[in-house]
Amino acid sequence: MSATEHQAILTISLLAAFADGQKHARERDAIKRIADGLGQAEGVHMPTLYQDVLLKRVGLDSAVPQLASADARLLAYEMAVCVCDADGVQSTAEQAFLADLGRRLGVDGPVASGFAQQAEALAQAPIPASVPAPAAAPAAAVDNAALDKTILNAAILNGALELLPENLSTLAIIPLQMKLVYNIGQAHGYQLDSGHVKDFLATVGVGLTSQYLEQAGRKLLGGLLGKVGGGLLGGLGKQAVSSGMSFATTYALGHVAKRYYAGGRVLSAQMLKDAYAGTLQQAQGLQAQYLPAMREQARTLDTGKLLAMVRGGR
Repeated sequence: MSATEHQAILTISLLAAFADGQKHARERDAIKRIADGLGQAEGVHMPTLYQDVLLKRVGLDSAVPQLASADARLLAYEMAVCVCDADGVQSTAEQAFLADLGRRLGVDGPVASGFAQQAEALAQAPIPASVPAPAAAPAAAVDNAALDKTILNAAILNGALELLPENLSTLAIIPLQMKLVYNIGQAHGYQLDSGHVKDFLATVGVGLTSQYLEQAGRKLLGGLLGKVGGGLLGGLGKQAVSSGMSFATTYALGHVAKRYYAGGRVLSAQMLKDAYAGTLQQAQGLQAQYLPAMREQARTLDTGKLLAMVRGGR
C-alpha cells in the first residue's frame, strides 16, 4: 500500500473521529497528542494532517480518490467504522458519515454492513448501558491475588490482540478494558454502568476514540494492519516492544481501578491521573517480559469468536 493511500486512510479516520462534531475537549487533545506522537512515517506527516482535518482543508472529496485499490478502500471503511464505534454509540451524524463514505468507496453492500454490525456488537457488548447510581454494596472479602492475576491475564490478552492484523481485533481491546474495570468494581461491591466506566477511563487519560486511532494508526503506518500470511507475528512482536501500548494500558487501568474501588472511590481526578501515569510507566517495563506470552496467545486466538470473548467466553 502506498504512502498516498496511507495518508488517505488516516485522513478518513480523522474525519470519522470528528464526524459527530461533539468530541469532548479532552478527547480532541488526546487525538492531537497521538497525531504528534505518530509524527512522520512512510511519507505521512500526522500533525499536519490533523490540522488539515480540524480546519476542514481536506475532506472525503479529496481523500477517497486517492484510494486506488479495493483493499485500501475496504480498509479505510473498516477503520472509519471502528473509529465511530470506539465509544460504543454511533450518533446520527456518524451514521450519515459512514453511509456517505460507503457509497463513495463502493463498499456499501453486504460486506460493509456485515462488518459494521460486528463492530457495533463488539463495542456495545460488555457492560449494561445504565444501572442505579453506583453506590457500594456489601461485598465479600476481595481476593487481591486473584484480581492481580485477572489484570495480568487481561493485559496479555489485549497485547495478543494488538499483534493481530484485523480491525475488529484492534477494536476489541477497548471493550475488554472496560469489562476489566467493570469486573474490578463489582469485586469491590460496586454495580457500574458503561457511562461510569467510560468516565473512569477518560479521567485517568484513556480516550476511547483516540486509543483506537493510536493502535490502528501505528499498525497502518507500519504496513501491518490488514495483512495476512506468514511472518506477521514476528514483525508485530518487534513493534510491540517499542510502540505497542495495549498491554501496558490494560495493566495500568486494572491496577488503578483496583486501588480506586478498594479505597471507596475517594481519589481525586488528579490523583487518578498521577496513579495511572506512574503505573503505566511500570507496565511499559514489563512488556518485553510478557511479549512471549502475548505472541503465543496471538497464535491461538480465534478472531471469529471476538464477540464471545468480550462477553466472557473464549
